[in-house]
Amino acid sequence: MRLGSFTLASRELNVTPGAIGQQIQKLEEWLGVALFVRQIRQVTPTEDARAYFAQIQPALAQLVHASHRLRERRGNGVRVSMPPSFAAKWFAPRMADFLQANPGIALSLSTTTTMVDFELDGVDLAIRHFDGIDARLSVQLLCDDVARAYCSPAYAKQRRLKRPDDLRTATLLHNTLHPHWAAWLTRFSGLDGARIETIAGIRFDQSLMAIDAAVRAQGVVLTSPLLVEAELARGELIEPFDNALTLDAGYYLVHPASAETKQAVQLLKAWFTDSIAVGCARRVGF
Repeated sequence: MRLGSFTLASRELNVTPGAIGQQIQKLEEWLGVALFVRQIRQVTPTEDARAYFAQIQPALAQLVHASHRLRERRGNGVRVSMPPSFAAKWFAPRMADFLQANPGIALSLSTTTTMVDFELDGVDLAIRHFDGIDARLSVQLLCDDVARAYCSPAYAKQRRLKRPDDLRTATLLHNTLHPHWAAWLTRFSGLDGARIETIAGIRFDQSLMAIDAAVRAQGVVLTSPLLVEAELARGELIEPFDNALTLDAGYYLVHPASAETKQAVQLLKAWFTDSIAVGCARRVGF
């Protein structure tokens, strides 16, 4: 149902496509209805299949969750999920520090911009960039976030960027994590909405690409200070204006509120808190 392909399902389950097909056929014979329409390189679920799956999916999720918990309850493995930009720009350079301090813990890292499903994905802990409101989760604030403008020194000199109004002749580098250029310019520049709309821009689906474009003097990026620490330290980026747009979203540690957190997860949570929270106010400009 999820993959729409017997071949892809067989790879995930480490069996042959034929074995998947045989099991589905046996299930169809037992139920007395067709579950899939077979097509070349694709299978399409029937209406009966969709209705059946909607009823059994919660039970399947419980099986997955219970199995993962039983298998990993006494283990030292930690599955952690976070946005790709945060993983690459902040976590990856520091990951070795955590592993050296906790040599018995095995980390499994996944990156996604979507909300993780803790039960189906088997994730223990996640970093989420949001407003911190989710009654189903245990939520711990790591760092408030602000949006600041950054560009390369060469670009700032070339475009003579002295004040926010000078951005009218610049190229704005937009990204989905911090899509706040209109709000930033409305707050800090004297440009009206119509003039802001005419400013040239490039849109990226990941902050990584927008930041890299700024380093390469392609424009000005609006992003979190946490994501450009290395570039600022190396002098690849500068902040031409000292203007920070306060955001409703921040970086949070989250996990299911009802789940027991094993020791390895507790150690990782403590490490995140010590590594990020200390000095966070200084970085975001509060």
